[in-house]
Amino acid sequence: MPQVTLYLDDETDRRGRAAAAAAGMSYSKWLGGLVRASTDSSWPEAVRALAGAVRDFPLADELYRVDAKDVPREPIE
Repeated sequence: MPQVTLYLDDETDRRGRAAAAAAGMSYSKWLGGLVRASTDSSWPEAVRALAGAVRDFPLADELYRVDAKDVPREPIE
């Protein structure tokens, strides 16, 4: 398993260790989870659930179709 050396300021290290302890996991495992979450290229489930929720946008020829007849215009004099 690869090993990584990180240089963190004291405050960042303290906050990271506290967050890992609160999550009930080792600091290394917690940091690995952050890397995986930050580099995941798949869409979140909440976004995937939206597929098909909105009807397709109409095509241009449907948007600009005019069914009404124009009114007679006055001649230009």
